[in-house]
Amino acid sequence: MANHLEIANPGSALGEAIGSSMEAALKELLSDIADEHGCYYITSGVRKTKSGTKMKKLLMADNFGTEYDIDGVIANESMQPLIIIESKYIRYKKHNRDKGSWICTAHPAIRRRYHSIRSSIAVLAGSWSRSSLAMMKSHEINLFVVPFEDIVKILMDYKIVYNWGEKDKDVAYEAWNSYNELGDEQKLKIGKSMITSIKGRLIGLINEILSDETPREIDKVTIELVSNLGEVKYYEFSTSEEAINFLQEEELDALFLTSESDTLFDPPPELD
Repeated sequence: MANHLEIANPGSALGEAIGSSMEAALKELLSDIADEHGCYYITSGVRKTKSGTKMKKLLMADNFGTEYDIDGVIANESMQPLIIIESKYIRYKKHNRDKGSWICTAHPAIRRRYHSIRSSIAVLAGSWSRSSLAMMKSHEINLFVVPFEDIVKILMDYKIVYNWGEKDKDVAYEAWNSYNELGDEQKLKIGKSMITSIKGRLIGLINEILSDETPREIDKVTIELVSNLGEVKYYEFSTSEEAINFLQEEELDALFLTSESDTLFDPPPELD
């Protein structure tokens, strides 16, 4: 059992352990769903080293060679990725901007390279702000959120107090030691309990995404216009016909001469 001398930050260690329990529960669930569709849930990759090939973290590169450490991906028999999946746990909202921004950077960049990818999914547990969730939604990422309050209730079933203050180290040590007294099955059960509230919706979405019977249709057409000075304008259309008509307009460059841009003094958009 861990004691005060063996670990400097018990709160951080417990948070990492809880995140790992959730990740293990997700891996078990997603592996079963992928198998039902003749697919595979991959969480690690093979890398060549001087001593041979070894299993490493799952690294996926974008079109520019930048590699991203991805939690998991559902791939078909040809090992083409179909769904990118992230599972993130954070205790304090001060960390959610960095974590959310990373997902918003990595997933779109990877999807531009792998045209087989149909969807991005993020399972987020803990304290996530509305602004960070809105930011990820704007990047076409399907979100499944496990609130911090749910985790507190789950751990209380194991006599573990988890809603301590950020500087209350004594309670954190006690919680960490209590968690380490649990067996592997109990720790996995905690992870399974964490995803209980989202399990049905997650299974439903993945089944729909992986089904080859789901009809394909254009959901929207996005056009990005970039001027020689670096100005950027985005336009979205509901049909390809509308987009084609737009591109056939004369003097598209004149669009950059309008003053439609927000100013530094305009308030941010309101969240739904």
